Amino acid sequence: MPFLNPALILIALTAGISMYAWSNRELMEKWIFSPYLVARRNEWYRFLTSGFLHADFVHLGFNLFAFYSFSPAVLSEFAGTYGVRGGIAAFLLLYIGGIIVSDIPTYFRHRDDPGYRSLGASGGVSSVLFASILFYPVAAGGGGIIIFPLPIPIQPFLFGFLYLAYSYYQGRRRGDNINHDAHFYGALFGVVVALVLVPQAGLAFISQVRLYLYNSL
Repeated sequence: MPFLNPALILIALTAGISMYAWSNRELMEKWIFSPYLVARRNEWYRFLTSGFLHADFVHLGFNLFAFYSFSPAVLSEFAGTYGVRGGIAAFLLLYIGGIIVSDIPTYFRHRDDPGYRSLGASGGVSSVLFASILFYPVAAGGGGIIIFPLPIPIQPFLFGFLYLAYSYYQGRRRGDNINHDAHFYGALFGVVVALVLVPQAGLAFISQVRLYLYNSL
């Protein structure tokens, strides 16, 4: 972006707030997502503030690296459609909206559980990631998305389907402390918003995937 990059500003804010909250337990407890407290104290702001908190450097680094990697493609697409200012507004809607909307199913599932907590920008990151996949489902020249620790890149659209299936399965299984529902619903939100804002991307996605599959056979 020529004069303002919202992704870099969001990265700086998220990193700064997360690291500050690690040494400030009061802020962590006040901002973390607690469906139980949201329901009983009407602390709806937690839907947003929890997206600027992370558990540790690994959690923070993974989310911000993914966000940094896929933001340029989405920003470029939105700016090309709506201009710079309109593109920034669309990008913020995608990311901030993803953080908030992705926690709605979690709220309804855990609003009577006083011990449940969650934090992180995964919903917003997933929204940006899947908007990028919608806009650019096929990577040229043998490129693609690498799933650690496998060194072989796979096409973005294939990664998207695998990611959704895994997140949905793990969300139903509830076998770890990761909020997989935020990943799943953040991804769906990203696709829906991208399609609403750039409707032609749907047909372009189908065309690119179809051509890739045809050439691969």
